[in-house]
Amino acid sequence: MAVENAYGDENFKRMKKLLKERLSSKRYDHSKRVAKTAEELALIYGEDENKARMAGLLHDWDKGLTLEEQRHRVEQFELDIDPVIITDMPYLLHGPTAAAALGAEFPELGRDVLQAISRHTSGAPNMTPLDMIVYTADLIEPGRDYKRVKAIRKSVGKVSLQELYFLAFKNIYEFLIGQNRMMHPQTADVWNHLIYEMQTNTVNRAAAAFEAGSQLEAQPTDWIAAEREMPED
Repeated sequence: MAVENAYGDENFKRMKKLLKERLSSKRYDHSKRVAKTAEELALIYGEDENKARMAGLLHDWDKGLTLEEQRHRVEQFELDIDPVIITDMPYLLHGPTAAAALGAEFPELGRDVLQAISRHTSGAPNMTPLDMIVYTADLIEPGRDYKRVKAIRKSVGKVSLQELYFLAFKNIYEFLIGQNRMMHPQTADVWNHLIYEMQTNTVNRAAAAFEAGSQLEAQPTDWIAAEREMPED
C-alpha cells in the first residue's frame, strides 16, 4: 500500500487501528499515552513530533507475542542479538523484533523511527534525539507511577533532552542493581557513555564522579511488576 505521508494523521490512524488488533486493551492504552508523551517531548525539544508520535505508538508492536514467538522473530529476521538476551532476558526482545517486523511490512516508516522502536527496551550509546524521546516517553507517560517518575516529569523542558534521558536511564539502571536483576550486556557501556557525555565540561571527571553523592534508593514500586499487570491476551 502506497503511503503519501508515513507520519501524517491518516497513516497514524491506520497504524493505530492495526495496533489495537495486536495488543491487550491496557497495553494499547499505554501505547497511545506513549505516543502523546513522545509528541509532547518532541515539541518541547524541537524534534519532529509526527515521527515521535508514530514511534511512540508502535514501540510495543510485538508485546502481544509470547516470549517464544519473540524468540522465533529473532530467527525469522536473522537478528544479531546476544544469546544471553534470547535465553535469559527475552522481555527485551520486543523492541528489535518489532522494528524488524515493521520495517519488513511498512518500510515507509523509515530507519530513524524503526531504530527508536528497536532501542526503547535497552537504550544504546550515541542515542539520537528521537531514540531518547521514545525511551523516555515510555518511562514517564501518565500511566507510570513508580518512585521518581514525578521528579523526571518535572525536569521536562528544564534540562536538556540528553539530561532527561539520563535521568530515565539512571532510574532503570539503579532499579536493576537494587533488585539484583540481570541487565543487558551493553547497559554498562551505555551508562559509561552517558556519564562521559554528562561530565564533558568537567576538568577532572574522576574527581567529579568521586564527589558526587549516591542517589541509590530502594524502589518501593516494582515497575516490571507494573508491566506484567498489562495482560497480552
